[in-house]
Amino acid sequence: MTAVASAAIAQRSMGDPSIEYSLWPPLTSGCPKTSTTTVSYPVEVTYDYGAVPPDLFQRGRPPASLHGWASLLPPLDDRLDLGVGDTPLLAAPSIDQFTGAHTLLKDESRNPTWSHKDRLNLCTVSAAALTGAPGVVVASSGNHGASAAALSARLGLPCVVITSAGMPPAIGSFLAAYGAAVLVVEREARWQVLREIVSRLRYHPVSNLTATHTGHPFGVEGYKTIAYELFLQLGRTAPEAVFVPTGYGELLYGVHKGFAELCALGLTSRLPQMYACEPAARAPLAKALDLGLPATTVHGGATSAYAIGTTVSSYRATVAVRDSGGRAVRLTDEEMADAQRELARLGMWQELSASAGVAGLRQMVASGTRFEGPVVCLCTSSGFKDKNVGQRSWQAGDADWISIRRELHRQGLSV
Repeated sequence: MTAVASAAIAQRSMGDPSIEYSLWPPLTSGCPKTSTTTVSYPVEVTYDYGAVPPDLFQRGRPPASLHGWASLLPPLDDRLDLGVGDTPLLAAPSIDQFTGAHTLLKDESRNPTWSHKDRLNLCTVSAAALTGAPGVVVASSGNHGASAAALSARLGLPCVVITSAGMPPAIGSFLAAYGAAVLVVEREARWQVLREIVSRLRYHPVSNLTATHTGHPFGVEGYKTIAYELFLQLGRTAPEAVFVPTGYGELLYGVHKGFAELCALGLTSRLPQMYACEPAARAPLAKALDLGLPATTVHGGATSAYAIGTTVSSYRATVAVRDSGGRAVRLTDEEMADAQRELARLGMWQELSASAGVAGLRQMVASGTRFEGPVVCLCTSSGFKDKNVGQRSWQAGDADWISIRRELHRQGLSV
């Protein structure tokens, strides 16, 4: 086993940046010195930026996989080079007309398991392998579990996915194909079971262990590469704003950190505003920001956007919105469904949760906010991941022209 070159040097507390820890092992329970029983503060990876190749951002387009960004990521296992990243940035003419600003869609459903989570798990599963863990464990009902199972399978590592009843059909198919062990428990029991497996089996946790979300310190680093790609795809500049489907806020913070690094490296002076797009039925980040809290928990109201329907926020997400001058946007399921249909008309079938970025932009513009652009909406996951996929049945009809014409007319075509 070999690891590709990395300039990572340490882990730093986000609760108190003067506190540093060694790079290994990853502190998957956050900062032990600043966290309390009610708020868990994450740690993040720090780098020797002087060791970053000076020509890293001189190329004309992004590298074909995250391994091309190795110096600005934690150590990666080179066997995991599955082509994660380098996802397309697509025009959105109908959204341009609505917003009055140049709007682009970053399609993360093009990753190997059809979601942005492959960027995170490339880093976390690498960490599991490089620490010699006997296996990987994740609590997830969706994309995170599918991705962790795929990358673990690539390394021959056992993977346990702890989930709840009602898993989307596509996710179950992914897990079965990759040979993951699946434990179905009540939602509130998932993290207790996760801790038991970590404690008893010494499996490496690639999802959260703490009261308010800290997550895996290496995982969020994978999301920085979206910012790097956008910088090159936009012609070596940064967008005005980025709209992000947001649950725990790891994606939100990772993209923000990537742009902050580009600023620190002197490559751009523009730090995009980060818009966290959450289901209104929960929206823990919006509540934390309203109350001036580092993180908080909320009641679990009903939402079909299961992939981002979290009840716990993270300090990372608070920092991303606060430091970028952005905001948290509360969205109804109907607003996300409208955005999902708009994306489908553009030829992009996205999961309901994955459409939240477009829904957030539409809401902000409708409320009077104006953007000059470019504005980027992250589209995070394929529509195959929704829970209702496969429920529609199709029956054969008559093949004569009168019947065909009648059926086309019923489906809205003027013939």
